[in-house]
Amino acid sequence: MRGRSVGGISTQWVVLLCVACFYLGMLLTNRIRVPLKGKDLVSTGNIEETLKQQLQLGPDLCDKAKLLNTESTSTTIFDEVSKTHEALRNLDKTIASLEMGITASRAAQAANANVSPAFEIPNLKATKKREKAHIVVGINTAFSSRKRRDSVRETWMPRGEKLKELERERGIVIRFVIGHSATPGGILDHAIEAENAQHGDFLRLEHVEGYLELSEKTKVYFATAIAMWDADFYVKVDDDVHVNLGMLTATLSRHHSKPRVYVGCMKSGPVLAQKGVKYHEPEYWKFGEEGNKYFRHAAGQIYAISRDLATYISINQPILHKFANEDVSLGAWFIGLDVEHIDDRSMCCGTPPDCEWKAQAGNVCVASFDWTCSGVCKSVERMKDVHHRCGEGEGAVWSAIF
Repeated sequence: MRGRSVGGISTQWVVLLCVACFYLGMLLTNRIRVPLKGKDLVSTGNIEETLKQQLQLGPDLCDKAKLLNTESTSTTIFDEVSKTHEALRNLDKTIASLEMGITASRAAQAANANVSPAFEIPNLKATKKREKAHIVVGINTAFSSRKRRDSVRETWMPRGEKLKELERERGIVIRFVIGHSATPGGILDHAIEAENAQHGDFLRLEHVEGYLELSEKTKVYFATAIAMWDADFYVKVDDDVHVNLGMLTATLSRHHSKPRVYVGCMKSGPVLAQKGVKYHEPEYWKFGEEGNKYFRHAAGQIYAISRDLATYISINQPILHKFANEDVSLGAWFIGLDVEHIDDRSMCCGTPPDCEWKAQAGNVCVASFDWTCSGVCKSVERMKDVHHRCGEGEGAVWSAIF
């Protein structure tokens, strides 16, 4: 039996069409509408916009993460580099200490191997454990300068037990520095041996004495001194210069914390090209045109260098070039290094009345001499007078703070 039609359409078709529309509506509703938490519903357009924003933020978030990671990595690398630099600095210090030890050992072996007793360096057998000191003062002297040495002993340099006590209690070592003659074991060397037996105040060098060999003697002195004493400063002074040890100690103490210090009266004299004149420089051409001046260097009458510089000289002895003048040679060895030059004019006062006036004003001089004589003129006769008028007093060196 056929169903009745409605408006020309069968009733069965109407029912099927309604059912189809219902399921189609349900299907479309599930795909388009998305329920969210809360009371509100988000439309399809809102969902798409949100997705676009998240996609756009994605690369930014990645970049930020990468940036944070890069910053962290850079910090880590910087820390590692800093640690490496610190380790290298410590390694350099260790190497320097080892080189000093090797130098001392070599000096001891050279001194004790095939060397006559007359030239054996005192106490050098004990260089494996060097004696500690604050200041080592080397008084440069010659075979013919016995009277000069006596004038020094009678004025500013302690003698006998006082010399030993100064070394033991204050760490100030003072020695007359001399090598040996061209004829080992001759009368000149025996005279020095006898004088040393009497006073015990010599430092013998493995060096042949001679005026033209002063630059070489300077190298050997510093190398020998640092092999025997582990000091803060090493001083070289001529035997015709007056020195106030207390002021010397106080002056050097102001530079105690500096590693590479070169202290003295800095000057820059002319380079003398003319042959036959005093202080002639055979290598004048190395300093430019005739009439030029030397680079700044300490006057040779007295100067002081710190431990690091003495070590440098000791290690590099074979390759340190020697000019005609000893003070120029020393300045040349330091000119290309990171060295602080201290120009201290109290180390080059004149003899009375200059040093006397300064002492009366409370400015006691470290050293006094005459420029015209490169030392105290007629020092044997005048040293006592200079000491009386410009000396600091016997107790000054014992109370000086180092």
